[in-house]
Amino acid sequence: MDAQTISILLAGLSIAASIVYYASVLRNANKTQQVQLETRQAQLFLNIFNVYASKQFQKDREELMLLWKWADYDDFFGKYGPDVDPDAHAIWDSTCTWLEGLGVLVKRELIDPELVYDIMYGFIINFWEKHLPIFTVFREQWGDKMYEDLEALYHKMRSLAEKYEKDATARLPELKNT
Repeated sequence: MDAQTISILLAGLSIAASIVYYASVLRNANKTQQVQLETRQAQLFLNIFNVYASKQFQKDREELMLLWKWADYDDFFGKYGPDVDPDAHAIWDSTCTWLEGLGVLVKRELIDPELVYDIMYGFIINFWEKHLPIFTVFREQWGDKMYEDLEALYHKMRSLAEKYEKDATARLPELKNT
């Protein structure tokens, strides 16, 4: 073999080695990126879980779902409206806003809906169904986009409940709005 052939052979081997090395680096980068994504999703989930599991949220949730009773939209705002009871209304409004934000995260695929389902599907389903008459009037007054991501979250939780054959409609008698 002459020097030129050896030179071409070495250049070819060098290129092949570079390609193998680059493919290995890309594979490792993809694995690292996937681990980072999973870590971020776990951190986001823990932030959501920490809010949901907080003493204040649980207190507010129980008040909303077990203690609040009303006949219709006017009765609801007559008891819990911002002019009548600002603290109660703030509980309702912040819960709706938090669930709307959670719906956005699910819609944008920033959090796995299965994770949300695992810890709070029952609350989301019951909250939406209990407050649907209020949301319906809101939409008549303010447009169909009101709480659309909360509604989408409700439908996603409902479909996952059906997928897992859980009885998402079973409620305690206290949760009924009568």
